[in-house]
Amino acid sequence: MRKRKAYRSASDRRDEASKQPARPLDATKARERTLQRAVKLLAAKPRSEAELRERLLEKDWTNEEAVEAALARLREYGYLDDRRFAFGFASYRVRQKPIGRQRLARDLQLKKVSRETADEALDLVFTEMSEEQLIDRAIEKRFRLRGRPASRAETKSLFDHLLRLGFPYDLVINRVRAAVASANFDEDETAGAGEN
Repeated sequence: MRKRKAYRSASDRRDEASKQPARPLDATKARERTLQRAVKLLAAKPRSEAELRERLLEKDWTNEEAVEAALARLREYGYLDDRRFAFGFASYRVRQKPIGRQRLARDLQLKKVSRETADEALDLVFTEMSEEQLIDRAIEKRFRLRGRPASRAETKSLFDHLLRLGFPYDLVINRVRAAVASANFDEDETAGAGEN
């Protein structure tokens, strides 16, 4: 009679593998593997240099030197350019949904783009389309979805919505006042919408 081997599940094999120390890769293999991972990450979606660096350093088998070599090669090929990334990201977001400069600046900061690069990109994007045009589009869209505000609470909701979209306070208050001027409730109540 033959003896049966004990069945080991995939999770048991993974647990055993994780207990074993990782084999160190030689420097050449680490650089190659890091570059391959970088290309895959960029193929999935565009990323800033700092964002890509952070993702590459998550792996145990790589090191700072291999990551810098991969980033340098990608820059050389033209696949990694924070200025182009920031402009592309910002212009796409503005075309997709009308949002303000403050919101875009915050989003670029989350993407780990430097402040100077983000400011350059935002200047370019907002010369193509002004915040005034964007806020008008946002208000029109809101009116299509919910109708004109008929109460102070609805006006406040519109006001808060536009602030969350990243438009400047003064522009929001002026546009909301103008948009609801023809509504059936007091102008004094409308003026208080932005003060709470």
